[in-house]
Amino acid sequence: MTTSPASRPGTVGELLDRRLREIRRSSDELAEAVAVPAQYIDDLIAGHRRPPLPGRTDIYGKMTSFLRLGRNEVVACALAERVGAARVGAASPKAEVRRQLLAMCASGTAQELERRRARSGDAEQAALLQRLLDVVQAAVRRTLDDQPGLRLAAAERNTTYLAMRLRVLDFLDVTADALTAQDLTEFLQPRIARWDVDLESGVLRVVLRGQDPGGSPRRGRRKAGL
Repeated sequence: MTTSPASRPGTVGELLDRRLREIRRSSDELAEAVAVPAQYIDDLIAGHRRPPLPGRTDIYGKMTSFLRLGRNEVVACALAERVGAARVGAASPKAEVRRQLLAMCASGTAQELERRRARSGDAEQAALLQRLLDVVQAAVRRTLDDQPGLRLAAAERNTTYLAMRLRVLDFLDVTADALTAQDLTEFLQPRIARWDVDLESGVLRVVLRGQDPGGSPRRGRRKAGL
């Protein structure tokens, strides 16, 4: 049994709550199927956690299978909910985070970006740093498919596999204005070798290091251009 489009709830939390009751399963069982802590599902249902972007998570396929929903039902609900709550424009990262991100940029470009920010405000630089974050998040997303690597990273940090997965999932949903020093240390600095942008064309060039899910660099580089 699946919910029809006409009766589909307006939020992911409502959809999950309704479907769990329909199939007589618990949120704890769903959490186990999705491989997240139980609190993660409880927060989604209660509306305390926004649903992640479909391209930045692996939970929707697992939810769809467990709840026996239509193939794109949860994804469509998540996208609609996020669009409804979307803010206009990018907000600038905190000053110290911005400074560290610019320290990884080609020095001449970083200096020009700061001059332009002083003249015209934060908007251009904020949008650029959000694009930089998008590149790193796309790389980190692939670690969710490496369960042995995540388990190894969890063991190295003396934490659990579920806690490690949650940390990755939380980072994948963060925006540039909410980046923390811990995000920089765990995810961005180990992955970004350097970055630059052509200020005339707006083309962003990011050279990424190879790394394991825990963020420890390995040999090799990948290049991403946007």
